[in-house]
Amino acid sequence: MATYSLPAVIQASKPSCLAKSNDITKAWGSNTERLLRIEDHDFTMRPGFGGPAVPVGVDVQVESLDAISEVDMDFTMTLYLRHYWKDERLAFKSNHNQSMTFDSRLVKKIWVPDMFFVHSKRSFTHDTTTDNVMLRVYPDGKVLYSLRVTVTAMCSMDLSRFPLDTQTCSLEIESYAYTDDDLLLYWKEGNRSLNTDKGISLSQFLIQEFHTTTRLAFYSSTGWYNRLYINFTLRRHIFFFLLQTYFPATLMVMLSWVSFWIDRRAVPARVPLGITTVLTMSTIITGVNASMPRVSYIKAVDIYLWVSFVFVFLSVIEYAAVNYLSTLQERKERKLRERLPCTCGMAHPGMMSASYSEVDANTTGNYGIPEENGVKRERMLVQLAMESAQVTGHVGTSAYSNAWIDTHVIDKYSRVIFPGSYILFNIIYWSIYS
Repeated sequence: MATYSLPAVIQASKPSCLAKSNDITKAWGSNTERLLRIEDHDFTMRPGFGGPAVPVGVDVQVESLDAISEVDMDFTMTLYLRHYWKDERLAFKSNHNQSMTFDSRLVKKIWVPDMFFVHSKRSFTHDTTTDNVMLRVYPDGKVLYSLRVTVTAMCSMDLSRFPLDTQTCSLEIESYAYTDDDLLLYWKEGNRSLNTDKGISLSQFLIQEFHTTTRLAFYSSTGWYNRLYINFTLRRHIFFFLLQTYFPATLMVMLSWVSFWIDRRAVPARVPLGITTVLTMSTIITGVNASMPRVSYIKAVDIYLWVSFVFVFLSVIEYAAVNYLSTLQERKERKLRERLPCTCGMAHPGMMSASYSEVDANTTGNYGIPEENGVKRERMLVQLAMESAQVTGHVGTSAYSNAWIDTHVIDKYSRVIFPGSYILFNIIYWSIYS
């Protein structure tokens, strides 16, 4: 019985394997470079140099929108960027018309389009666990070049309607060196060249639309270039800002109205309430502006907050006016008492009900005599003066009829005017910006 060593068996099996597979696309390493004739061509030049422009089709698969920043005016996107072109220098023979797929090592040895992202701030190709780059070559010389990229690009936002705004941002792709005379950049299948992951979602925005456009960009030093645009429209979610900004501001305005129902003599109650609401509104305004860029125009949220601040501030001014008019009234009342003749011993019924003592004349408030049937003490005092004039003839009626100033009417009107004005403002505001 004959025995064979292991190396002899392997050597004997080699010719049979080669006979079974004559497709040279199975070869790798240096055989691949010989198959593609890498060393026979100058790949520093574009395909068809000196002839018409090389058509390069592009399609994009958007994997995610990672972040959108109003402060930095930019967005971050992760995408699969694919290029399609034909380079006859890479054509090879294949019995089964099979394509060959390579990684980033071959990309460095052949010509590929020199794409870059216009207005990008940062970008990188992913390299975990290896470079996310794929090159696929077909027997007729067609090439597919794909890479996974994350790019942070500028987005000029108009925040005049913030936070009730809709923003449109664009990612722009262009060749860096080749003008439209050398490279014709186009979307491979029009608007269908842009695909998005169905799971894309943002916390603050609703993605309304993705679409593509193509334009020519001109540079005075180098010429015209084809530029591809990935446009997407975002509408901001308003519910977060309703909870964090609009509702607190509205509640502060409503809280400032409580002072209209507090007695004007309760200074320790009304003054701290007004100051608290003013300071709270200032804190809300400061917090909103701290997370926003310093733009030179007024935003929609600024209008709402500052109008609310004005309402809160006016409620404080309203009490200042009430207190000031009350002080004037008390001074007139004091002067009126000094000019009245002594009514001691008079038996007039109306005067008996409105009599006052020496202690009342020295006070600065109206604490001595309560209201009766809704008639305030100031009015009773004027009636006293008028009746006294009829008896003695020393004081004219017209001299004291103007002394009555009902300061409570300011609070009464404020209870209606302030809420009504604020409701009207809200109707106009939301009808304009919604």
